[in-house]
Amino acid sequence: MSGHKHIVLTSHPSKGGYQAPQIKWGAATPKERGPVVGSSNNPSQRNVIGVHSGAYGVYRALAVAAGKLDPIHRPDLTNTFPPIEIGPFPQWFEPDKIVSIDPWGHRVAEVFKDEIAAGLDVRPTIAITKARITFPEVRDALVAKRLVSDNRVLLPSGEASVTKIAIEPVWYLPGIANRLGIKEAALRRALFEHTGAMFPDLVTRPDHKVFLPPIGNITLYIFGEVERLWDGKGEITCRVHDECNGSDVFGSDICTCRPYLAHGIEECIRSAQKGGAGIIVYNRKEGRALGEVVKFLVYNARKRSQGGDSAAAYFERTECVAGVQDMRFQDLMPDVFHWLGMRRIDRWISMSNLKFEPMRQQGIEIVARVPIPDDLIPLDAQVEMDAKKAAGYYTDETVSKPDDLAKTKGRALEDY
Repeated sequence: MSGHKHIVLTSHPSKGGYQAPQIKWGAATPKERGPVVGSSNNPSQRNVIGVHSGAYGVYRALAVAAGKLDPIHRPDLTNTFPPIEIGPFPQWFEPDKIVSIDPWGHRVAEVFKDEIAAGLDVRPTIAITKARITFPEVRDALVAKRLVSDNRVLLPSGEASVTKIAIEPVWYLPGIANRLGIKEAALRRALFEHTGAMFPDLVTRPDHKVFLPPIGNITLYIFGEVERLWDGKGEITCRVHDECNGSDVFGSDICTCRPYLAHGIEECIRSAQKGGAGIIVYNRKEGRALGEVVKFLVYNARKRSQGGDSAAAYFERTECVAGVQDMRFQDLMPDVFHWLGMRRIDRWISMSNLKFEPMRQQGIEIVARVPIPDDLIPLDAQVEMDAKKAAGYYTDETVSKPDDLAKTKGRALEDY
């Protein structure tokens, strides 16, 4: 534990001492933009609201309280640098293009080395690595010969080679407010009041324009050469997928989440094998960002409705429990594509207008929208799909999966 005997509040600017570096969002160089300092044990060095690692900051506090972690520990970033180069791209220098992540977050050890050497606790908010993923449905696709191993993107074992990127949220509050069409003051007040006054700095420190929210992060899974995403030299396939633990991990049959994720991965592999690239954007937004408890309550309400579960009442039951149908705010979703310098996506594996419209509004071209094939929809999830189609989700009834999918459907959807 530290030797401080007094609690030092961050809700008002410190007097004297070291002045925290200013953050000039969208500046022409990282030096001019300034580092994001959110984990320093010295409050006078902090220039953001909140702490790094989102909700995991609470676990860090517990580790300090239990004496398991030295509160002044700083990570040794030796050999943690990315295995590939990403950026900078022109979008990084347009303040309204990227408002929810730090475009320099993967390069802090490089671009802010002088600040780190001078004693600032600057930490990465983006990490990039190479990996292999194993998805049972991909193995099934190999057996069914819908996919063929090329020993590059897809190995004979069924493993797929990917570039994996973890991204923590870093919110530039003026940009967030502008994206949502509200005043910054109203945004700050709502964030303060409706998180139990957890962050008083939101209303007392207008000089701090950056907020590290205690929410889940984003993981990108990129198939094929990453450069294809921005150089325009090949077909790009993308699936933006919002977390559904029950289906994604445990194979629940009440929704289409895992089937759609598996379908997206298969299509991404196919584009990568043709010389393009595929990208899965996996957002931690369980239950439409309403949470898993609310989601399960809605499941109960739907199943016990008079007359049974129905498409007509699908969204209504969610709203009755949660007060709103959806809180994912896809307005912020295009930021990762701006960070990757992307201008076009050839095949968009989604039926959701809530995902499509923000991309269009942000000037990212989507050439073709690809619905989930009917053969992949579990029986209990048909209500969900009917409700979404009735609500205006994109669909193309002529799209169908090859006949050989029926041979593997049972295993793909029920065993996993």
